[in-house]
Amino acid sequence: MTVSGLHNNNNNNGFTLVEIMVAMGILTIALLGLVSVTVMVIKGNSFSKTMTTATILAKGKIEQLKNTSYGSLAGGTETVDSAGFTYTRTWAVTNTPAAGMKTVEVTVQWNWQNAARNVTLRSIVAQ
Repeated sequence: MTVSGLHNNNNNNGFTLVEIMVAMGILTIALLGLVSVTVMVIKGNSFSKTMTTATILAKGKIEQLKNTSYGSLAGGTETVDSAGFTYTRTWAVTNTPAAGMKTVEVTVQWNWQNAARNVTLRSIVAQ
């Protein structure tokens, strides 16, 4: 004795092909979204690494110039290869005779993804 609506004679022990295709489509779209986000994160990390390297190179040059005698401070340019990139480090010294100080400006330039990038740091050296 069966009560109408409580017992179903159809055997629904599985998924239809349409359900599987829809689930695979949704999964594919989600995975493609994750792949694009992963690529963006990797590029961002790479840029951050080059920016950090450039900042360290600029800071190192400023520290070196601060340890140079006041009268010997002068501008210059040099090329540094680091972590697969070529950085151009340029420094300029501006004299302020009335104040007895010199301003040191170090700029580090490099190319990243066909675009010129740079970091500039400044410091003041007293006589």
